[in-house]
Amino acid sequence: MANFEEHLTQLEKVVERLERGDLTLDESVRLFEDGMKLTTACKQELEQAEGRVQVLVEDKGGKMQPAEMELQPTGTGETPVDEPDDQE
Repeated sequence: MANFEEHLTQLEKVVERLERGDLTLDESVRLFEDGMKLTTACKQELEQAEGRVQVLVEDKGGKMQPAEMELQPTGTGETPVDEPDDQE
């Protein structure tokens, strides 16, 4: 299975070939379809990676601790907001 970088490299090659403009209509449509599949694969890999991202946060003792990043589902249009630990 190809990784993100391989998919991205393949996608760049598809774009370069399409931009040259020396393909038949059938070849262009086939390459466009391939590019869309590669775009979808890249997007899925990015979303999976985003779900595994860890951020460092400072705890109450001043030490840096790894913590899972809380993500909003895509398409919500909302930005996650950090809530304070001490609520009054």
